[in-house]
This record gives sequence, C-alpha cells and structure tokens, in this order.
Amino acid sequence: MNLFADIRSLVVSALNTMTAEGHLPAGLDFAPVTVEPPRDAAHGDMATNAAMALAKPAGLPPRTIAVALAARLAADPRIAGADVAGPGFLNLRLHPFVWQGLIRAVLAEGTDYGRSDLGRGQKVNVEFVSANPTGPMHVGHARGAVFGDALARLLSYTGHEVTREYYINDGGAQVDVLARSAYERYREANGLEPEIREGLYPGDYLVPVGEALKARFGASLLDKDEQDWLAPVRDFATGMMMDMIRDDLALLGVTMDVYSSEKALYGTGRIEAAINRLRSLDLIYEGTLDPPKGKTPEDWEPRRQTLFRSTAYGDDVDRPVMKSDGSWTYFAPDIAYHHDKVERGFDALIDIFGADHGGYVKRMKAAVAALSNGRVPLDIKLIQLVKLWKNGEPFKMSKRAGTFVTLRDVVEQAGTDVTRFVMLTRKNDAPLDFDFDKVLEQSKDNPVFYVQYANARVNSVLRKAREAGIDCADAALAGAELSLLSHAAELDLARKIAEWPRLAEIAARSNEPHRVAFYLYELASDLHGLWNRGNDDATLRFIQDNKATSQAKIALVRAAGVVISAGLGILGVTPVEEMR
Repeated sequence: MNLFADIRSLVVSALNTMTAEGHLPAGLDFAPVTVEPPRDAAHGDMATNAAMALAKPAGLPPRTIAVALAARLAADPRIAGADVAGPGFLNLRLHPFVWQGLIRAVLAEGTDYGRSDLGRGQKVNVEFVSANPTGPMHVGHARGAVFGDALARLLSYTGHEVTREYYINDGGAQVDVLARSAYERYREANGLEPEIREGLYPGDYLVPVGEALKARFGASLLDKDEQDWLAPVRDFATGMMMDMIRDDLALLGVTMDVYSSEKALYGTGRIEAAINRLRSLDLIYEGTLDPPKGKTPEDWEPRRQTLFRSTAYGDDVDRPVMKSDGSWTYFAPDIAYHHDKVERGFDALIDIFGADHGGYVKRMKAAVAALSNGRVPLDIKLIQLVKLWKNGEPFKMSKRAGTFVTLRDVVEQAGTDVTRFVMLTRKNDAPLDFDFDKVLEQSKDNPVFYVQYANARVNSVLRKAREAGIDCADAALAGAELSLLSHAAELDLARKIAEWPRLAEIAARSNEPHRVAFYLYELASDLHGLWNRGNDDATLRFIQDNKATSQAKIALVRAAGVVISAGLGILGVTPVEEMR
C-alpha cells in the first residue's frame, strides 16, 4: 500500500472528470501532478500542486482549478477537508480511519510494505569500490562500498534487477609498482635487506605476500632480471591483494556479483572494437588539443593524438584515446569496459567514484551516450572524503597500511552495523566526519543508537505484551479494533509510517540511499516521542488494562518496527532486538 500514490490516483481521477465535463481542456499531461506531505504539518496531511502545475497549459488561473478540484476531492469518503491556499495550492486532510487502515495494511503486507515495481525489472549495473589492487582498502573505499551496496539494495527493493560489479584496475603502472614492492618483501623473506625506495609501497601488509612468494618460488627469482620476474610476481601479488579486498568487503557485509579485469581488455581486441564503434559514428579523429587551462605556450608542446569527439555529448574538450606513441590512454580501456556493459544489455549504469575522479564524469557520460546511441543513461556518484576522529583528535594512520587508515581498522573499532549506518548519515557528495566516540555513544545525537533503540523498544513492547497474555501475531494485530487509535500523537506516527513507500521510491529515483537513514531517524524520533508522552499520559502507554486497546496500540508500534527493519535492511544494518 502506498497511500500517497492512492491519493494521487484520486486527484488524477478527479482531473479526468473535470476534463470530461469540459472544465479542463483535453490532452493535458498530468505527469507533473504530485501529492506529498505539506511543508507545514499544520496545513494538513497531504498537499497537491495540481492546480499550479496545470494552470499554464490549461490557460486558467490556478485558484480556479484548485477550487473546482477541491469540491470533487471532498466528495471522497477518505477526505475530511480540501482547502485552497494562496494562489492555488491544495491542502488535504484525511479522516482518522484512513491512518488506522494504513496500520492494518502494513501488518497484512509485512516485509512487502514499501516494496514497489518502480524498476519493473530494469537491469541496472552498479559499479563501485573498484580500488586499485595494490593494498588494503582505506576508509574512503569503505564509504564508497557502503554507499554502493546500500544503493544496490534500495534499487532491488524497488523492483530493479541489480548487478554489483567491481572493476579491477590491474592494467596500469600501479600494479608494476606493487610487483616491485612485493619483490622487496620476497627478498626480505629470503633473508636479504629489503630496499623500500621512494615510490614503492611501504606497508607491512606486503610482508605476507613476500613470504607467500618464497613458499611458491623458493629462492629461484633472486638471481633473475626484473623483466623475468615482474610478470609472475605481479600476477601473484595482485591475486593476493584481491583476496584481501574480498575479505575486507565481506567484513563490511558487501558481496560483489561480478569482478571485471582491466588487464583482460588488453590484447583481446575489445579496446579496438569499442574505439572502432566510435570511429564508425565519426567520433574519432586525429588532432591536436589546445593547451590546458593555466599553461603558457612556452611549457606546452602540442602533440598529434587520436581523439574522441566527446564535446558532441556535452564534454568541455575532446579527449585523447591514443597517445602519439601509439599506446592507449587510461581513458581507452574505460571506454571499452563501459562498451562491454552496454553490450551486456543493462538498461542503466551507475558508477561510484572517489571525489578525485570528478574530471572523469563528463567524458564517461559522453562515451556511454555515444556507445549506446543515448539509450543507456549513466549516473556517476562521487564519494567525498571521510575524516576520522578519536578522543578529540584525528585518528592516526595505520602502520600496517603505511599511509592511511584501513577499512578493517574502522570496522574493528566501530563494528559493521555502526560503520555502515554512519557512512550513510551524509549525502555522498558531502564530506563526512566519523568520530569514534560519538558513533558509539548512547544518545539522541547518535543516529545509529537512536534508530536501533527505537527498534529495541518495539521488541520490548512485544515481549511484555506476550508476557501479559496478549496475542501479538501480525494477523491478530491487523484484526484489532484500530479505531481506538485516535490520539493526535498516535495518528502522527501513522502519518510518518505512511511516508515510507513514497520515500523509498524517491530515494531510488535519485540514487540516494542516505534518504533512508534520514527517514529512519525521523520515524524513530516520532516513536520515542510517543513513548515519552506515555510517561505523563497513561492513556498513551502501549499496554493497557483493556486487551482490545492494548492490541490497537501494539499494532501501531509493530507497524513502526516493520518499517524500521525494512529500512535497516536497505542500509545493510542488522536490527537490534534488545539494548544492553
């Protein structure tokens, strides 16, 4: 049940009636018509922009449309009032039985309440993390991993067919640096002094790699030239790094469906095929780019290169795909990789990049638009930095990693559930402060605790009710006399519960799972508020002397718990049943 969608259908039906009666011109597009919570709860339960949205195409004053629409909506038994405000806004008030019926529907639908067919089976590829396989993942990767996984869960919840994908950047120079760094640890494992010179990876995490290399190759690589040992060491070290990355992701509760290798694109003709596809569209040419902004003619050497005409699809400049020496740029395999995703039949692509990849947004969108003839949209979400704090000071870097705090460091300090929830308490493109002291404290200021405490309170009510001999099965609660829920505070909680299906769809449309975390905090606040009011007003306590009254109140609490559990499931957080 989506009450907001139901009332919107009522509004559209009334508009169709007005059209049939000649009060509105035929052919109007009702798509812009919305029904949503009013900005001020004192104005009503819902508000529609119908009159404002249709005034210009209808050639009528918005207030004229609003007055006529209000009269038709008021005839529906669910509508207690339809009031025109300002130039033509329409505020609606619903009868209490509507909110009471909503609680019954939530209990009847259970975990399906809030699910929708918004995606209608649309195939969506969500590519995220994609960290270089050169070491353990850092806290920034943790945020991207949580965001990507929560987004995938959200899209699945709203009817999309989702593939989680990791792109292994194993085709660039960084994996050669990894091999040289691992080789020094291999020398160390063989009793020699490692030479961790500048430019190599210094972290202790490569010590086990060196030992594993010794176990695999013995001392046979020590007397070989780099050209002989580089490839086998690179493949071996990359494999161990990917095993470590998979373990770190599992620690965070993230599982990928597909791992794609950049290296696998080279020598297979796939890069050439993608570039030739663009060439056939007259989007590849030989040319010379203008000097980059900020460069002077003296330090700019123009080179003739093979360029992708990305400006034809909104980019600022055309982009090189082949260098003057005939080698591919970093952009070329990225084009081939996205071409592969388009060829696999996805209806939409989502890439989740670190904030330092902001310069890639326009060129990648241009490439996908060209490769798919504009059929496949690409949404790129940038993940901003995470600042770690503990005891009022910046959290120090990991000795094991050498230069940064690892994902594992964070999860071992805070726990998986806390880490995941906190990573979603800010929009992805906003910086995030992760304070270990605050995220573990038990207060309203800690959203993780506040939401989990609300769920624990729901379970506490259910336990006490069962001890009192009250049937708390969902079917029994759905059959309770819910008309006994009449207090304004109780109906306010029902109103917040009613927002869940709408909120889930909005979050999915915008690819913004943080909206779920925000909503859960608001729902928890309403539940805690009702609980606290019961301390002063005994009639608001959830367990009463009258069994029928108790079941009605417990039904409301249980409905809130259903939604909290669903929302936490999207965030990948396990609901806590009891706080200790």
